[in-house]
Amino acid sequence: MTRYKINDIAKALSATVVGDGDFLVSGACEPADAAPDQLAVAMDPRYGAQLSKGQARAAVLWQDADWQGLGLVAAILVGRPRLAMAALTRHLDDTSNPPREIHPTAIIDPSAQIGANCSIGPYVVVGAGANIGENSIIGAQSTIADGAVLGGDCVLQPGCHVGRNVHIGNRLIAHSGVVIGGDGFSFVTAEKSSVETVRETLGDASADGNDQTWLKIHSIGGVVIGDDVEIGANSSVDAGTIRPTRVGSGTKIDALVQVGHNVIVGRNCLLCAHVAVGGSATLGNGVVLGGQAGVADNITIGDGVIAGGASKILSNVPAGRAILGYPAVKIQTHIESYKALRRLPRFMRDFAAPKKPVSKPPRKD
Repeated sequence: MTRYKINDIAKALSATVVGDGDFLVSGACEPADAAPDQLAVAMDPRYGAQLSKGQARAAVLWQDADWQGLGLVAAILVGRPRLAMAALTRHLDDTSNPPREIHPTAIIDPSAQIGANCSIGPYVVVGAGANIGENSIIGAQSTIADGAVLGGDCVLQPGCHVGRNVHIGNRLIAHSGVVIGGDGFSFVTAEKSSVETVRETLGDASADGNDQTWLKIHSIGGVVIGDDVEIGANSSVDAGTIRPTRVGSGTKIDALVQVGHNVIVGRNCLLCAHVAVGGSATLGNGVVLGGQAGVADNITIGDGVIAGGASKILSNVPAGRAILGYPAVKIQTHIESYKALRRLPRFMRDFAAPKKPVSKPPRKD
């Protein structure tokens, strides 16, 4: 079992150590459940009381905590808890460093280039002309298509698939089931379809007997992904039709997210679970889309926009706006509309209630 010295953990967190910095812990735990050899995580005074329910002798605490009064032999004092949590979990994560070897069952085309110190897992398939950067980890049963480019220090967890014409920067993390570069959902009919009619008329779904056989528009534009991108389990980024779909550096994509063909996602965006971005939409830098948000095709969302969960964005959004609802509007507008909707039944009851007749006062000439 790996053991960690308090001094080393504090160094990784750029935090202050008090007490016995040589004390060893086997891992982290919530305060009430911590064993004597575990590091309790109680970075807020609200969680300090839970320490007495566990057996921890060391903890990560808030900046001015009375660590001795809490009965500890060692403590790490941090200022910004969630930032400290990022560093702590990174330091204690020992699952991302498999043996640096190519498994004998992997199938790698002789023309593919594999960088130094890579790990290629069982039953991985690497196509002709593919290029994998140094220190990258390719999990079991993943596939990398002909000509695809993967930067250095990338991690593909088991069962990821990278398609043709895909160019990925450094330090990508793709969780199991991710598909990058699959075909976009793009079809056309020989004559005007009922969908085109609805777009034009905003209501008429008739196609007047036209042939409604769907003909596939192939996706040959590929995908370009920047550096330090993370993509959650079972998410997909579709290839562009002619030009590539793009995901900017630093963007983080949650599980079960769909990024359609020709989409442009800016830098440092957050796309939470079940988000769907329609084809040819453009997201600026720093856009945050809450869970189950939907973005209509061919619209533009400006820099810094934040959309609350389940928002449905049907038109362009200017930079810096916070939006919510279906259709998505300014959060303040949505709240006022929601309040009015809640009041509507009472208003209708009052409106329909019988009214006492009011006699007119006599006229004064």
